[in-house]
Amino acid sequence: MNVITTLKDKRKDKQIKYERTVLRDLSINMLKGRVQNLFGSTRFTQNLMIQSGIEEACYDVAIESFLLGAKYSRFGYYGESMESIRQRCATDEKHLVDTLYNFLLYLGSFDEGVYSESLYYLCEQYVNEWWNEGFRKGERRYKLRLH
Repeated sequence: MNVITTLKDKRKDKQIKYERTVLRDLSINMLKGRVQNLFGSTRFTQNLMIQSGIEEACYDVAIESFLLGAKYSRFGYYGESMESIRQRCATDEKHLVDTLYNFLLYLGSFDEGVYSESLYYLCEQYVNEWWNEGFRKGERRYKLRLH
């Protein structure tokens, strides 16, 4: 008896397989180092990093941002500029920034003001760094025909 699969299932399987291969380039030490460098460097976020669960949330957002950059790297391989590619996924990237920012605001109990604005810029920088990293790794995989 034949198993009937849909195109949607095939695409999902292919996407999961690609994400697994791309995630092999990441390490826990790399994730920890970036979180400590960015969020542990300022005075008001050092106290925030002591709470449990914060680092794991940062790891989740970093992985999602990395995978987003790797997913869109296909367009860079075919000659599209990075700025236009970034415009394509601007809503997804903003969603990741907002998610991390709101999570940190909720657990950090920051007041609205200067600290929360600088925290938003830190979150934006964090997501941008991981998106760029994923984009570079994904583009390299396409160049080496490892996709």
